[in-house]
Amino acid sequence: MLSSEERGEIEAEMLKYPNKQAACIDALKIVQRRRGWISDESIREIAEFLGISTDELDGVATFYNLIYRKPVGRHVILLCNSVSCWIMGYNRLRKRLCERLEIQLGETTADGRFTLLPIVCLGTCDHAPALMVDDDLHRDLSPDSAEQILERYR
Repeated sequence: MLSSEERGEIEAEMLKYPNKQAACIDALKIVQRRRGWISDESIREIAEFLGISTDELDGVATFYNLIYRKPVGRHVILLCNSVSCWIMGYNRLRKRLCERLEIQLGETTADGRFTLLPIVCLGTCDHAPALMVDDDLHRDLSPDSAEQILERYR
């Protein structure tokens, strides 16, 4: 069941739109921020609250790549795999991160601290390669500098 806090936040977002269904991405983000990810149960709860089908909401949730449909670690690393990042060293960066974290793309570390996910573009092509940890953008990376950045989130 959606908490009263979640309902309140979603209702506040609904006021910004011509109909309550238009707040679906905001609603997903609100619930994810509080719960860490969006479960099937969360999809049902949000869909019912917004008056849309679970299939419609699930379609939005699976299309929007920053909605997590399975549990993630405390810190989500979004590794940009755009053309610019590929040219500027994505493969070396990915390889080092996977080795250091002992996971592959799409996986979470054994201690639950990090999840490593690819993302199509972070919009900072002039400073490639890049990644985000949670809401923090890191640019002009090398494998060594990326490894140092991870230490800040330990």
